[in-house]
Amino acid sequence: MSTMKKLVLVGNGMAGIRTIEHILKLAPHAYEITVFGAEPHPNYNRIMLSSVLAGGTSIEDIVINDWSWYEEHGIRVYPGDPVIHIDADRKEVLSQAGVRASYDELILATGSQAFILPIPGSDKEGVIGFRDIKDCETMMQASQSYRKAAVIGGGLLGLEAARGLLNLGMDVTVIHINGHLMDRNLDLPAGLMLQRELEAQGMKFLLNKQTEEITGKKRVKALRFTDQSVLEADLVVMAVGIRPQIDLARKAGIEVNRGVIVDDYMNTSIPGISAVGECAEHRGIAYGLVAPLYEQGTVLAKRLAGAATQGYEGSVTSTKLKVSGVDVFSAGQFKDSADTRSIRIQDDVDNVYKKMVIKDGRLIGAVLFGDTTDGASLFSLIKSGENIGGREKEILLGVPAGGGSGSGPSAAERMAAMPDDEIVCGCNGVTKAAIGDAVLNKGCNTLGAIKSCTKASASCGGCKPIVESLLVHFAGDAVGEQVKEGICGCTSLDRDEIVASIKEMGLKSVKEVMNVLGWNEPEGCSKCRPSLNYYLGMIWPGEYEDERVSKFTNERYHANIQKDGTYSVIPRIYGGVTSPAELIKIATVAEKYDVPMVKFTGGQRLDLLGVQKENLPKIWEELDMPSGFGYGKALRTVKTCVGSTFCRFGTQDSIEMGIRLEKKLDKMVAPAKVKLAVSGCPRNCAEATIKDLGVVAIDGAWEIHVGGNGGVKVRAAELLCTVKTDLEVEEWTYAYLQYYRENARWNERTAAWIERVGLDHVKEALADRDVRLALIERLELTLGHTVDPWKEIIENDELRKNFTPLANVQPAAH
Repeated sequence: MSTMKKLVLVGNGMAGIRTIEHILKLAPHAYEITVFGAEPHPNYNRIMLSSVLAGGTSIEDIVINDWSWYEEHGIRVYPGDPVIHIDADRKEVLSQAGVRASYDELILATGSQAFILPIPGSDKEGVIGFRDIKDCETMMQASQSYRKAAVIGGGLLGLEAARGLLNLGMDVTVIHINGHLMDRNLDLPAGLMLQRELEAQGMKFLLNKQTEEITGKKRVKALRFTDQSVLEADLVVMAVGIRPQIDLARKAGIEVNRGVIVDDYMNTSIPGISAVGECAEHRGIAYGLVAPLYEQGTVLAKRLAGAATQGYEGSVTSTKLKVSGVDVFSAGQFKDSADTRSIRIQDDVDNVYKKMVIKDGRLIGAVLFGDTTDGASLFSLIKSGENIGGREKEILLGVPAGGGSGSGPSAAERMAAMPDDEIVCGCNGVTKAAIGDAVLNKGCNTLGAIKSCTKASASCGGCKPIVESLLVHFAGDAVGEQVKEGICGCTSLDRDEIVASIKEMGLKSVKEVMNVLGWNEPEGCSKCRPSLNYYLGMIWPGEYEDERVSKFTNERYHANIQKDGTYSVIPRIYGGVTSPAELIKIATVAEKYDVPMVKFTGGQRLDLLGVQKENLPKIWEELDMPSGFGYGKALRTVKTCVGSTFCRFGTQDSIEMGIRLEKKLDKMVAPAKVKLAVSGCPRNCAEATIKDLGVVAIDGAWEIHVGGNGGVKVRAAELLCTVKTDLEVEEWTYAYLQYYRENARWNERTAAWIERVGLDHVKEALADRDVRLALIERLELTLGHTVDPWKEIIENDELRKNFTPLANVQPAAH
């Protein structure tokens, strides 16, 4: 009989999972752990959502702990299934899906939600907050149909949202109720400098404006302000603050105020129940920055693990960030008052501003703009409370007391003076001590090694200069040569080196690759495992067995997971052409399984949305249609217009061509998703020139365009070649796609690949017909070993077991 206690975590976010990580290190066999999460995603870095929105990072890149991490540590996880009731007497929780879980210890880490202003019209379509992955996806989708965006809130979150929307091609106006931007973090001069920088990037601002009403019928059309002026908008993002999620705690009888009230050891008013993170209120403060939340988690983890610990005494907060490419630092009390003195420097030419606020000889606040190098040392002085009388100019300006020339503390002196508990990487909560331990005790003598070991500088990269300085401080002459960046922090090898090694050494499994090629992290990570799985399958199609555990949720379940934890089913409809019999079959299945929505996709297919996971195999079986791969890195669809079959402008049979291409390629996996289109004339109704590969009919010939993208970063395709016959279209299409499969990096769309290698390179590579035929032969070999995943699961009882309701318990199934 197990002697392990039961620990339930409500909330799958950064603070809660960081607490679990500490518990696993301190007492790995003390608890049976169960995690409930409201979102259908593994633990991810919410701080990096702005990078996802801006297009510089994918959702997969911001995952901190992927599903395999839960499995490796024996953690039961219920994603997309929030807890709705706590029975404190019976020590049991109940989830939305009806799962009951008993506990000895319960941690509430429910986080916060975006605050939506209670004004008329705030419930209209197109009005959202900016808090999670779903909000990012909503903004990305809106940018494809609408152009005018309004962001209410000129703080950090609002500016990050505005920068992302600007990158998505929208006309963005930021509305702020106060007179300068980021007034909670910056004083007036720094706020004005920031505004000038952002206006130069294309942002517009309305300051000292208060929104009175959001107008429009069903969807937002405009904002009306209290001065009765109006701003047109198709999308409104509210970034005016966050509100701790305390409803669950309140209903359970736990004492709450603004947040869930906790003591110095993160205990709530009910024994056995703790709270941590943005939902917790400690000494009257609910923190919204990651560093204090990680500090809380460390205290809670030590208490639950039975380790000695001092209580949490609150945090002096600092903000070091990069707003749209501009470095900003703020800490402590940065505004002037009657009992403070300030020293500042403002350089409008180089856009640098520095300010220190001093009270009774002690530094109590600082603002840095443009150059944040001294942020860590200033923050240390604020926290230590030491007297800096007579050294003010020396600290900020590098000028000794009494004037004259001189220099401030060197980088080495600043690093030496930094306290061990100073958080260097705010994104991942990494302290100076953790970096020192990595260097001195774990042999990390390069920046890449520190990044891999501690995650410092692995997210936004803003702390990289300090991490490098600490590396020199701790390693001295033992600092290793800077190695090139690999495909992830687990290796210094890039894509080409890995592929070459797999071929030369005959490596046939993910584990073998990581072992033979000396992975730093024996189990790999969410970046390298899926990429290795693809490379192996591409190189050894007949010998390599697909490793499902190395895939993301959608590709494991062969269906797109939705916000509420349900899935979508998209059957293959070749060329967008269907039949009455197929439509009847789809309608019958949708009705039988109470599918909430049936929708036509942008690729001319029917999407059955809202399907329960356990119903997926039954629906696939009754549809008796192949998978449309709407979830995977594979051929998604071949969009067609009616062409010469019906259209009076059509010059070629685009429907027949589209069906031929799609039937040939319908099970083709690729480094990233691939979309094709065939237009029957230059009017281009199938939008072929913004696809990964588009075929456009002209009089007596076909044009083949490649490298297009109609998504977040719109890119027009480039002309690869013009051919005369249908067979030539197929030959060039198949050869091009196989060349892309063999040479692109994993998760690299054709648009990015073409930009990287150049169209001329591709043309030259495919110029020789013998080369094209050899590529096609390798593609056909791969396709010959590929089976339809839906059919495979239908016919394999062992695989079907993964779709039973009990499979939710095991993270490996996600």
